[in-house]
Amino acid sequence: MDFTSKPNSSNISKKCSEVRALGRYVRKQGVISLEEAIRKMTSLPSQTFGLYKKGILRERLGADVVIFDPETIIDHSTFDDPAQPPSGIRWVIVNGELAVEDGEVVGATSGQVLRRG
Repeated sequence: MDFTSKPNSSNISKKCSEVRALGRYVRKQGVISLEEAIRKMTSLPSQTFGLYKKGILRERLGADVVIFDPETIIDHSTFDDPAQPPSGIRWVIVNGELAVEDGEVVGATSGQVLRRG
């Protein structure tokens, strides 16, 4: 699918790029390992942007955690229906609060703006 020629393509690519990478490029095509994909989504951008207390799981550091099934994770967004939720994401924990439980959004609003340092 060509994301560059469609209207609002950036909205879709922002919402599903990580899920697409895990489902399509890790599992289906084997282009990148699961570990390397996760590093590129977590610690690498955190370090690049100077967010040294984010991007890794370590005691006393804040963390947002996504617990997913690597065998079923896949995006379902389309240009006609960009709000389709992905499959395979079981739980999301944001700053210690559940945001997704058993695949359903539960409405946690514990996210916060990140600043360098």
